Amino acid sequence: MIVSRMCDTDLYKFSMQSIVFHQFSDVNVKYEFKLRNYPPGTLTPYADEIRDEINSLKKLKMTDKEIEFLRSLPYFEESFISFLRHFRLDPERFVKVYTREDGHLGISIWGPWLDTILFEVPILAIVSEVYNKNLKQSSCLDFGNLDCSNAGCLDCRKDDEILFSQCSTYSNYGIKMLEDKVAMVNSYSKPGFVFADFGTRRRHSKVWQETVVRFLSKNCPSFVGTSNVWLAMKYNLKPIGTMAHEYFEAMQALVRVSDSQKEALQCWANEYRGSLGIALSDTVGFDAFLRDFDLYFAKLFDGCRQDSGDPDVWCDKLISHYKKLNIDPKTKTAVFSDGLDIVEALRLHSKYHGRIQTSYGIGTNLTNDVGVKPMQIVIKMVRAGRGSDMRPVAKISDSPGKQMCEDEEYLQYLMKVFRIQEKPWRVK
Repeated sequence: MIVSRMCDTDLYKFSMQSIVFHQFSDVNVKYEFKLRNYPPGTLTPYADEIRDEINSLKKLKMTDKEIEFLRSLPYFEESFISFLRHFRLDPERFVKVYTREDGHLGISIWGPWLDTILFEVPILAIVSEVYNKNLKQSSCLDFGNLDCSNAGCLDCRKDDEILFSQCSTYSNYGIKMLEDKVAMVNSYSKPGFVFADFGTRRRHSKVWQETVVRFLSKNCPSFVGTSNVWLAMKYNLKPIGTMAHEYFEAMQALVRVSDSQKEALQCWANEYRGSLGIALSDTVGFDAFLRDFDLYFAKLFDGCRQDSGDPDVWCDKLISHYKKLNIDPKTKTAVFSDGLDIVEALRLHSKYHGRIQTSYGIGTNLTNDVGVKPMQIVIKMVRAGRGSDMRPVAKISDSPGKQMCEDEEYLQYLMKVFRIQEKPWRVK
């Protein structure tokens, strides 16, 4: 069983689910899976295995230890914690795995938002690991366990209690990359650089993600946390995360579209009262976000997260926006999380150090850097509404290839509402 714990997921799923529990328990949603960078037929041979792994999620339930850890976080109300104690995933009811007409693997999730919101991260982790496991080469590091019980392992060593397998090209490459990353960060001279693991969704395997997190926690002082709640709990790290695109997307179907971003920010503030104060900024493009991110919200939130577009352009605009509002940018935080690697994160810190506080969430290039081309896989909300009134929703983003929408007419309307110019790379 690839995902064997309810908390083997990212914090932002729980932080959004808490809002859904308190404010939007009557909302229904639909999500769709997309593979961005591999041809049709890549995943379909593994459809049955993926389906079986997804169906096994019905076995998960919160342990007492997980409940107590979530209770220890200062921003979750007891009513939500009590709900989680009894919450169960129901994949056989809400998830469909099939082959699409274009030959790609299809995964649809459809049902109450409260019941379906936790599916995204474990399903993506399952797809990634099933694919990697079925590659011709494998190793005990990637697919065994931390006690090295794989009989095929010919030559392994332990370093700070971490299994470093020497029995395949994948593990050798992954180990070298990890050690090189740590050496690069530890030799960096400018103060204040911090980064976190954001790699659960596209990890090479759960064992490899745990190996990376454990090694970083022991050997890299600049490593400050992980989005993965289970690993944060296990290794006494800070769980990191706030909101995802689906949160802003759902609001498009629940209020007047032009008010959707402001409503999302206000509902977040109502829920968390100043905690979890990093706002995602690119659901319908950063320029449109800044028009809604007025003095009230700019003072209320601790900072913003960049997840698409040019990071330098984004940060320069964010700094200018704070200055126009007479807010000192050095009191705010810019979080970078779009396809980062260590080299790019260090470059950005060198450029913006002293101008604004920064932090970095590194995902695929941290937990799937083992010498195999990682899959760019996503699950995005495409419809939302109350009752049977299911309306299209969309993420437009600031980067090519990151758009998802089922309704071209709605996409045109959304771009008009938020004054987004026609872009030649826009998905048809």
